[in-house]
Amino acid sequence: MKFTGPLAGTRVVEIGSIGPGPFCAMLLADLGADVIRVDRAAGAGLVSPNSDFRTELLHRGRRSVAVDLKHPDGPAVVLDLVARADVLIEGFRPGVAERLGIGPEVCAERNPGLVYGRMTGFGQDGPMAQAVGHDLNYVALSGLLSLIGRRGQPPTPPLSLIGDFGGGGLLLAFGLLAALLERQRSGRGQVVDAAMAEGAALLGTPFFGYRQTGSWHERGANLVDSGAPFYDAYETADGRWLSVAALEQRFYDDLVDLLELPADLPDRDDRANWPVLKKVFADAVRRRTRDEWAALAEGRSPCVAPVLEPDEAPRHPQHVARRAFTEIDGLTQPAPAPKFSRTPAQVDAGPPLPGEHTVEALRAWGVDDDRLAAWQHAGAIRQEE
Repeated sequence: MKFTGPLAGTRVVEIGSIGPGPFCAMLLADLGADVIRVDRAAGAGLVSPNSDFRTELLHRGRRSVAVDLKHPDGPAVVLDLVARADVLIEGFRPGVAERLGIGPEVCAERNPGLVYGRMTGFGQDGPMAQAVGHDLNYVALSGLLSLIGRRGQPPTPPLSLIGDFGGGGLLLAFGLLAALLERQRSGRGQVVDAAMAEGAALLGTPFFGYRQTGSWHERGANLVDSGAPFYDAYETADGRWLSVAALEQRFYDDLVDLLELPADLPDRDDRANWPVLKKVFADAVRRRTRDEWAALAEGRSPCVAPVLEPDEAPRHPQHVARRAFTEIDGLTQPAPAPKFSRTPAQVDAGPPLPGEHTVEALRAWGVDDDRLAAWQHAGAIRQEE
């Protein structure tokens, strides 16, 4: 496994979890960090090459060790890694890592420079710290879910993008890198407490302002939430979809020209005209296929783009030219981003089986063979065969 990119030389311990924690670890691994994922020992030896573990793309680019954290020697395995690491990532409910013997205080004793990343839904304290939930609950509590959806319809779940990945994993990765940068000055690590409810709210910062200044109306009745006729997706003649985002007047004029509409349309700045204009645009877009509209838009500025399916996106010329997608073990997936001029990031290894690299990874991080053998014999670690 190659470790190339701007984070090459950075060592990360990831305590296995789901969703935002793995996404955070994936981002760091994509940029060259040496990430060891600590999976449950119960998973090792109980999986096959055809298991879904091989298709869990969030786990790509790192090695897996299988550790029984409830075994008397299990925490010692993690703490040995911590002593050699720059970062630890965990996604337990508050207090669980402490009960397992791998909480931030114990880890700091072994490695005062460790940056300890904690990923939860509501944070490490507060009246909801121990509450259970998932992405949708965190986005709901943030205030953002109420803004997402079409007019007159219930709030629409925005995949897991705002809570798990944007407000969770991405924000935690940002916090970890900020703490590593600060460590260069202070020589000390610290705890990074990332809560998805807070991260989701942060992503929506401008909309909090819009609501308080009266420039944001009910759900689905605004410029960028499907309210405006010139900012929406419209069905094409072949049952596919075309995105339209002609916010500025000059782009709107180009859109009207592209759709071959009359110049004397109702005033677009009068919201009372929006329902009428929506029907006008919908009827116009339905006259041609998606790809016909995309071809006609080339060289013009109507701010339209085809709504691509996931299997289509990697083949689009723009993505091909930028190598925006890559293929690993037969699975096409987004390539590491952003791009770096001197230290390009790349990923060359797919998701591991739990415990696939237990001996290899621990040895590579400096654990001696006698200790490895003792842990393996005692059942604290397991090697997937």
